Amino acid sequence: MRDDSNREAETKPSAAAEAPLLTPEEKLSGDMLMLTTGAMMVAAMLWLAIYWSMGYQYSTAIPLIFQGLSMVTMVLYWKYRRLHEFAVIQLALILFTPFAMQWTIGNFVTASGVSLWGLMAPVGAITVLGTRRSTPWFFAWLFMTVLAGVFDFLLAGGGQRIDLQTVSVFFVLNFAAISVMIYALLWYFVQEKAKLRAEVDRTHAQVLVEKERADKLLLNILPPAIAERLKNSESNIAQGHADVSVMFADIVGFTRLTEELSPAETVKMLNEIFSVFDDIADKYGVEKIKTIGDAYMAAAGLDTTSQVQYADAMAHMALEMIEEVEGYRRRTGQRVDLRIGIGTGPVIAGVIGKKKFIYDMWGDTVNVAFRMAADAYSGAIQCDQMTHRRLQHRFRFDDMHEVDIKGKGRMQVYHLIGVQDPAAQAAAE
Repeated sequence: MRDDSNREAETKPSAAAEAPLLTPEEKLSGDMLMLTTGAMMVAAMLWLAIYWSMGYQYSTAIPLIFQGLSMVTMVLYWKYRRLHEFAVIQLALILFTPFAMQWTIGNFVTASGVSLWGLMAPVGAITVLGTRRSTPWFFAWLFMTVLAGVFDFLLAGGGQRIDLQTVSVFFVLNFAAISVMIYALLWYFVQEKAKLRAEVDRTHAQVLVEKERADKLLLNILPPAIAERLKNSESNIAQGHADVSVMFADIVGFTRLTEELSPAETVKMLNEIFSVFDDIADKYGVEKIKTIGDAYMAAAGLDTTSQVQYADAMAHMALEMIEEVEGYRRRTGQRVDLRIGIGTGPVIAGVIGKKKFIYDMWGDTVNVAFRMAADAYSGAIQCDQMTHRRLQHRFRFDDMHEVDIKGKGRMQVYHLIGVQDPAAQAAAE
């Protein structure tokens, strides 16, 4: 039996656990109403003490009841965090208590305008419930004020007689206290709102930083136009390009190198070489597509808005890649060499997958570029006939020769050697 009762106590959720979580704005509203209620309770204690000393024990019952009910509502709110219920009950108490107090004393004059305290209800409703839902509370206070005025002559005769000096003192107390409370509450509300706004601004700034970081990461794996379409939640991203230069670069003898180097050294070598390739691609406006093991794939001409001669950019990049790998070999002593294949023509490009998606390219041009690299000799940049036609007046090539390309048969290919000197370019043009 004891175990069952303990189990029930463990599985039964506590009241605190059932209490809903409040947003920062709701918490501020609840704090404002708690502060307003606390101030009203202090004022009620002042009323109670003064009227009790004057012998009006009947009138002291009303602030005493207000204090008791307010304390109950505050405890319940603190326990259950039901902001709306707490607001409705407490605002009703704040609205009706001053009028009940006035009616027990007499009229507006003899009660020293104590009904003005009821204005705290619509003021509190603005800060807690918002402008739209505070309107009924304001009209309720106006209605109670008009109603009190209509029956003022009836209540004046039967009310208790208070000397004018006491009435004047209470007028000063009521007007001064209510003015201080309204100003203090609004000041506190504006201050806390400013803090919330500053917190929202900080959060927004952090979101912008994270968004910029995410955009940069996206642009590291996708061309800008494709990245923009992906951010717009397009599900089937594909694009045809009529004329693109595609390059494959392959490290010669990479399998042999992996047998001689440790895994860490192998990854370090690839990272250093491919990072240099990335910098060269950025330099010439070429789009890196992907790396496949020890192969590096890039394309030029995907950005149709660019004014760069993409075939020229690809040729410059290939020549600089060869130079960089030669420099790396001399610097490190590693037996590293490179062969490159370039093809030019139409391609289809798109994004594949939902998780770990990849931007890839397909088409005969991609196959030709891959075969150009696979059949090239070490240190060579082998190009197809279309690439040669685009570059022959600005770059130097060796003589045309034919090779057997798997899946294509005999093809005319050229080896890119370097850039023509200005005089040769002028003569060719």
